[in-house]
Amino acid sequence: MTQSVLDTQKTASRLLIGGALAVVVIVGAAALVLLFSLPDANLFNEKVARLFVETDLTSEADIRLLEILAQSGTAFEGVLASYRVIIAVLLVFGAALLAATLVFLILVLTLNRRIRDITRQGLEIVSLTIARDRNAVLLNDFEFTLTPAAIETLAVLAEARLDDDILTGAEIEAMISGRNAADCDEAAGATRIKRLRDALGSQIVGELLVRNVARKGYVLSVDKKVLRIS
Repeated sequence: MTQSVLDTQKTASRLLIGGALAVVVIVGAAALVLLFSLPDANLFNEKVARLFVETDLTSEADIRLLEILAQSGTAFEGVLASYRVIIAVLLVFGAALLAATLVFLILVLTLNRRIRDITRQGLEIVSLTIARDRNAVLLNDFEFTLTPAAIETLAVLAEARLDDDILTGAEIEAMISGRNAADCDEAAGATRIKRLRDALGSQIVGELLVRNVARKGYVLSVDKKVLRIS
C-alpha cells in the first residue's frame, strides 16, 4: 500500500506541474492575442496630425474642430490604456481560477484513487486495542465507544483471529451465549456482526474490519501482532 501511495503522489505531482504549465501557456497565448488585437493608441492622433498637414484650414471653426479631434485622440489613448489594464487583471484572475480548479481536481482524483486502494487492500491498521472495562475500541488513533454486546462480539472475533480461526454466525452466538453451536442459529450471529458494524459508525470501517469469508464465516481483517485485548 505504501508503494501505491508513493506512486499516486508522484502521478499527482506530475499532473499538477503539467497542468500549471498548460495554464501558463494558455493564459499567456490569450494575453498576447488580446493585447496585439487592440488598435494602436497613437493611430487616431496620427490621423489628426495628417489632417493638419494635408488640409488647409484657416477659419477659427476649422481650427477648433481640429483641437477637438486632437483631444478625442488623447481620450482614445487613455481608454485603450484602461482596456489593457482591465484585460491584464481579468487574465490574472482567470489564471488563478484555472490553477485553483486544477489543484482541486487533482486532489479529488488523488483521494478517489486512495479510497479505491483502501477498498481493494483493506484498512491499514497499526494497532487495535479492545478495552472491555470501558466498552471502547482504540483503532489506530480513533476511539469507538461500543455497547457491551458489540464489545463481546469484537472480542470473540479478536480471540479467534489470534488462533487463526474463522467463525460462523452460529459459533459466534455459541461463544457469547455459552450454548452449543449446534443449538444456535446462524442468523443470530449474523445479526451480532451487523450490530457491531453499525456500532463502529462507518460503513467502510465496519465492512473492511470485519470481513465475511464466503461459505466459511467471519474474521477480523487485522494482523495478529497489532491486537490487544484488556
